[in-house]
Amino acid sequence: MFNDIGLLELVTIVVLAVLVFGPEKLPKVIQDVTRTIRKIREFSESAKADIRDELGPEFKDFEFEDLNPKTFLRKQLDRDELGLKEIRNGFDLKKEMADVTDAVHGRDAEPSGSSNGSAGGSVDMTKKREKLEADERPPYDADAT
Repeated sequence: MFNDIGLLELVTIVVLAVLVFGPEKLPKVIQDVTRTIRKIREFSESAKADIRDELGPEFKDFEFEDLNPKTFLRKQLDRDELGLKEIRNGFDLKKEMADVTDAVHGRDAEPSGSSNGSAGGSVDMTKKREKLEADERPPYDADAT
């Protein structure tokens, strides 16, 4: 519930509570707050149990956390019925970038079986050419304008 509260925030809350309520009333306020939180949790759990009872036995393993869209999508994607893990594992970003770089520079791409991590398989994208051809225009750099 309070996973994102750091030590500094916690100390600030304690100091403010002591200043607002005073050291004499602070233990009573803490007891009242914890009692209220406990009652809210009990009410929430009983409401969840009532909803599960009303849904019937086919929804006995229904979790309310599944109603959160992120949790629902994560569970659906973890089933891997679509074969997404095969697609993700079959995609080699370095090879794809090297192919795109070769295509931009007009070089022929290497045969697919010859780049097994050899030194020729990496492309230096920061390397500049020394001179342009006689009729060649300099490349356009949108970031430089």
